[in-house]
Amino acid sequence: MLEKNVFGQYIFLKKAIMRMASPFTYMRFGVINKNEITGAELYNELPSKNVLFVSNHQTYFADVAYMIHAMGNAKTGKPNQITFWDFFLRPYTNFYYVAAAETMDSGIIPKLFKLTGSISIKRTWREAGENIQREVDKNDTESIEKALKSGWVITFPQGTTKPYVPGRKGTAHIIKNYKPIVVPVVVDGFRRAFDKKGLLIKKKGSTLKLTIKKPLDINYDDSVEDILEQVMDAIEQSPKFQGTV
Repeated sequence: MLEKNVFGQYIFLKKAIMRMASPFTYMRFGVINKNEITGAELYNELPSKNVLFVSNHQTYFADVAYMIHAMGNAKTGKPNQITFWDFFLRPYTNFYYVAAAETMDSGIIPKLFKLTGSISIKRTWREAGENIQREVDKNDTESIEKALKSGWVITFPQGTTKPYVPGRKGTAHIIKNYKPIVVPVVVDGFRRAFDKKGLLIKKKGSTLKLTIKKPLDINYDDSVEDILEQVMDAIEQSPKFQGTV
């Protein structure tokens, strides 16, 4: 009951929030919209820690919640599905996700989501809608390292919901320095189905796609630039994919 994660947050509280959210995620993903998930069997083949999921990003919250729900279903023996009771009764909690601190502090709902495994970091290039330049906070990278040593981490190399934006080198530095298993994830359909935050439904009956690919064959001795290029190709966000959808 009083077990905590590596950041001192109570696991029972994380489970409680996930259970409270599960009726809403199930309705939004499994009933109001259609889902198309492929490759979720991989979740059951991965080690319990030092796994980094890299993904494109279409809304602030909806695609993350979808990944978590699909992850939970796979871990209960229902891969490639969005079901309710399997996720509700046995929510999978050994994961974290990287998010901008200003996003996670922007309201009551984001602050609740923060308790489900957010690694809140300070963006080095943008804040409050303005372009900025600042050094990477050492505490942020240490938090990601700590999370990887404990479980799975989801990150978004582009740091934005805009498509085909170049990836940030920070992701490649994490890969090079901490040598995790890197699993590419591609999402689609969320921009059509939801508003930018992913809280309001924009179009019912949309097909929400989630593709979990095999781990990348990473040479950790490669340059940061080469690793980032490999990641961006894998999540289908490099320039050569622009205009293909």
